[in-house]
Amino acid sequence: SMDRRDVLPVIPMRKSRKMRVGVNRSLYRLRNLVERCFNKLKNARRVATRYDKTAESFLGFIDITSIRLWVRHLST
Repeated sequence: SMDRRDVLPVIPMRKSRKMRVGVNRSLYRLRNLVERCFNKLKNARRVATRYDKTAESFLGFIDITSIRLWVRHLST
């Protein structure tokens, strides 16, 4: 279970849940940012379908795609 692993919840609970647990909002924002980044990386067809045979070339393409996203972010 999550309690044995000392895992902190990062996703807010539903309002209807009887036992409520607080959520660290700054961690939730970071988690959201990471998930959006992965989503943008997967928009590159080559990353989503994993055309590359070797892990080295796959990670290289992830680097290239990340740089393209970063440059696009800087220009806005």
